[in-house]
Amino acid sequence: MWLLWLLCLEGALASSTPELASPPACQPGSRAQAQCQTPTESKGKCVDINLTSCNDVSYSQTMYPNLLDQETRAVVEHSSEYILMSVIHNLLQGECNPDLRLLACSVMAPKCEEGKAIRPCRKTCEMLRKNCLAAFDAIDMAWPYFFDCDRFFVDEVEGCFDPLAKLRGETEFVDDTPNVAPAFIQFTHHSFPQMVRVLKKTASRCSHISRMYSIGRSFEGKDLFAIEFSTSPGHHELLKPEFKYIGNMHGNEVVGKELLIYLAQYLCSEYLRGNSRIQTLINNTRIHLLPSMNPDGYELAEEEGAGYNGWVNGRQTAQNLDLNRNFPDLTSEAYRLARIRGARTDHLPIPQSYWWGKVAPETRAVMKWITSIPFVLSASLHGGDLVVSYPYDYSVHPLEEKMFSPTPDEKMFKLLSKTYANAHPGISDKSEMRCGGNFVKRGGIINGADWYSFAGGMADFNYLHTNCFEITLELGCEKFPLEDELHLLWQQNKEALLRFMEMVHCGIKGVVSDKVGNPIKNARISVKGIRHDILTAADGDYWRLLPPGTYIVSAQARGYSKLLKKVTLPAKMRRAGRVDFVLRPLNGKTPHLVRDSANEQYNPLEHFDPHAQHTQHERRGDGRRSVQPRQKPWWWSYFSALNQPRPLWLLKYQ
Repeated sequence: MWLLWLLCLEGALASSTPELASPPACQPGSRAQAQCQTPTESKGKCVDINLTSCNDVSYSQTMYPNLLDQETRAVVEHSSEYILMSVIHNLLQGECNPDLRLLACSVMAPKCEEGKAIRPCRKTCEMLRKNCLAAFDAIDMAWPYFFDCDRFFVDEVEGCFDPLAKLRGETEFVDDTPNVAPAFIQFTHHSFPQMVRVLKKTASRCSHISRMYSIGRSFEGKDLFAIEFSTSPGHHELLKPEFKYIGNMHGNEVVGKELLIYLAQYLCSEYLRGNSRIQTLINNTRIHLLPSMNPDGYELAEEEGAGYNGWVNGRQTAQNLDLNRNFPDLTSEAYRLARIRGARTDHLPIPQSYWWGKVAPETRAVMKWITSIPFVLSASLHGGDLVVSYPYDYSVHPLEEKMFSPTPDEKMFKLLSKTYANAHPGISDKSEMRCGGNFVKRGGIINGADWYSFAGGMADFNYLHTNCFEITLELGCEKFPLEDELHLLWQQNKEALLRFMEMVHCGIKGVVSDKVGNPIKNARISVKGIRHDILTAADGDYWRLLPPGTYIVSAQARGYSKLLKKVTLPAKMRRAGRVDFVLRPLNGKTPHLVRDSANEQYNPLEHFDPHAQHTQHERRGDGRRSVQPRQKPWWWSYFSALNQPRPLWLLKYQ
């Protein structure tokens, strides 16, 4: 990828004119800056933008000269500013993409209305500088002079516009009244802005039990919006289990996306209407719905249109990555460890080698999400068949494409899968005359690797890296059905969606603490005969999904004695049994006051930085850091190799 960017940069700069590649006279810190005047808008002619890197801005016309005093479109296209902006997403490894590009477009191709250039908003520039400056610092590149928030940007009172509004799905919210939303569900397909609109209205209508939030951004910069339902939105509550649904992982599989949009509206409306089942569910569960994990892919599938059953277009991301093959392969490691007596096969760390590959921003956002919240149960909604599959998805024998490969929690996963399948009239249908007919004799469920084996799946990652049990729901023969089929799909799935959420209260829950009541984080909850432990959350609480039966359950933590309890779960039990543990310290010490290095091990997900550069610092006499003389950054050699003046304004240290 670096080579591709460098070749593109070299070719683009080679065609630029020498005077345009030289440092601007008014660059920050230059001697001429004091004589520089801020460019002023003047009456002119609005023209079509026609700039390839700005073809997705929220407006269609610009004017010249632009805010950098570049006189024509040709001058802009051959400028080093435009070349930098065109490749900045590769240079920064996707960080702040496409935010920075759109912000640059608002300066180089400003919005034009009635012959006047409309400046971008200062607060947008300041926000990006705060969020993105570290990415520039990491590669020793100066903050580009054309992102000078005071010089090229203005405040709202001066009539600015937000060039990033389209990314946040705000283009359709101008005339909305935030507290008004219809109680009925419209069974239609939703574009990204329409989806955001519905989720915002729903969260506003049920603001006391709901909130909308973003877990990150797609490669093309769209927010990965989730909506949450809880009696304390935004906060984990003691002993209240966390549940999630994820839809549209493959952009052309849209049924799950629409179902979760409908489900959000349904939960809100029914809670307000006093539906006791929904109120009980929300009062005792924290529910997270992520309707679209791959909004970029959805846009590609949307272009093909509903009813064409696109099996390829839009499946992958804008980076051409299949998100359900992009997670770390922890399953192979689990198989290796399973052969070692006493080795842990749960909460496996992400290997460093994983970060050497191409990690989608969508994948990383979901990984950070599921490691920051103690999720208990989850399902990913897909399309193209009628079946429920469960881990492992990767075969115990890599050369076997179809091989039964169960987890230690095989019984629990089968119970979870049957719960959804039995409540879905299509999946439980005994007829062979349907897609997925080969699953009829299996009861509509199958072990993932026994169906077809693949590595890097999200369900396996959930199980092996966190406490969360995740299954995969294939909800229909068509990936992108016609709009008039959506209501029937909702009717077929509504009860199954609710029953599966209620399964998060299956098994046991409790709190692990010391003798004076201090919670113990990362204590291990083990079940005899099941080689898969779960860990307590920050408040010492835990949830252990288990089918009915009798179990020997133990809790242990570093520096404490192990405690065992016998637990019996009746077949008709409808809520998790409460099993608390009070652990005693070994040798009279207080281990909870000592850093638990075993549990607080290095986590590549939190600490990995794709922009990391080794920089040497020394302390100056006044205690501040100073940078030792260094060579120019790695990317500078490719500018200096070209036979023309260099963009010195990119250098932090001159």
